[in-house]
Amino acid sequence: MTIEEALKLVRKAVKHSHLDNQPHIDLSVCTADKRIITQEALTFLQAEVVKGNMTEDELKEKLGLA
Repeated sequence: MTIEEALKLVRKAVKHSHLDNQPHIDLSVCTADKRIITQEALTFLQAEVVKGNMTEDELKEKLGLA
């Protein structure tokens, strides 16, 4: 899985709160057949942050969470 593939999957799970319009990742919006691969993509992206390939702020920006 590439970073771009992982970002594409996880972006589909970004949801905006109705109360304060705060974006967050909500895996419950994923269909059952996509939930596991979306979780794997999120884990992959978090590992990329740990490896130093991107910062947490860069990841949030790329996912639309910043």
